[in-house]
Amino acid sequence: MTEAVIQMKDVSLTLGEGASSVHVLKGVSLDVTGGEATGIVGPSGSGKSTLLMVLAGLERVDSGEVRIAGELLNGRSEDEIAAFRGRNVGIVFQSFHLIPNMTALENVAVPLELAGHDDPFGVAARELAAVGLAERVTHYPGELSGGEQQRVAIARALAPEPKILIADEPTGNLDQATGRQIADLLFAKAEERGMTLVLVTHDPALAARCTRQIAMRSGRIENPPALTAVSA
Repeated sequence: MTEAVIQMKDVSLTLGEGASSVHVLKGVSLDVTGGEATGIVGPSGSGKSTLLMVLAGLERVDSGEVRIAGELLNGRSEDEIAAFRGRNVGIVFQSFHLIPNMTALENVAVPLELAGHDDPFGVAARELAAVGLAERVTHYPGELSGGEQQRVAIARALAPEPKILIADEPTGNLDQATGRQIADLLFAKAEERGMTLVLVTHDPALAARCTRQIAMRSGRIENPPALTAVSA
């Protein structure tokens, strides 16, 4: 049986302080097995994106346990979590988060350089070619379409060969046709490389492509025993 690469146990998280504080996650427990594609759906403000940030180690929980790729994230320093994330988790955001004054090649090479890779630009060039951008490596983000920018972001996420790929509304800023192409690319690369894919989406058609759907509402996973399995 495939082991869980994501394990969350009774996780709670409050953001903000005092009167402005919001209890975003409320006793969330979740296991995701290796190679699985999981879609997280739910209304705005239900905690979906915060859940992804916890999985990536970008938010620290108030209570509960977070274990990713067999390693417990609780109690680790910021530097330790950043190094862990660089090895194990690739992230694709809705708004691309590319560095505007760097070329596509440089954007993809950055995390590899930070990790001390011995050939960051060679790997970056290969990853850009793998997402169909071999001819665009010297272009800056402002010279690329939205779909091309998201392809650069995907190449950047894939470059360190992470075990887990997480995507927060990866098609949210794209037109329908481009969004479908980006979705095809994400699922194809995750399957090709045996990665675990976790994505947040408001698009029912995109969620339906996942192996499993998880619905969130008001900071909780709805009816955990009745998770919806769908055809890929």
